[in-house]
Amino acid sequence: MAVLARAPADEIAALLPALPAHDRLRAPETGLVMVRGRAGGDGTAFNLGEMTVTRCAVRLGDAVGHAYVAGRDKRQAELAAVVDAALQDPARHAALLRDVIAPLAARQQAARDAEARKAAATRVEFFTMATMR
Repeated sequence: MAVLARAPADEIAALLPALPAHDRLRAPETGLVMVRGRAGGDGTAFNLGEMTVTRCAVRLGDAVGHAYVAGRDKRQAELAAVVDAALQDPARHAALLRDVIAPLAARQQAARDAEARKAAATRVEFFTMATMR
């Protein structure tokens, strides 16, 4: 679900062979959630701020799919929910992992790697010479 939540709607749609017929249990809707933080990772929790989130719930056969995505993209939320429901079908599970989730994850990893290379290229190495006076 993390891969689907980070993937743009166009990329998800391009990898789906066809959007299966589904019923909307909760149409895509946008709202705010409070983001909490902790000082130093283990300190007292505090409210960091609000974040826009879109959620959707669909029924595909007997399975119910849910999705929460950052931002306001209602199509992305619905596509992610449909894929979530389809992944619960053992007959579709392996094919969806291979044809949809794996390519999206590979693209996201490639983007992270490219960003890391870009940041590494600007890294400055600082050192101190203790014996120099």
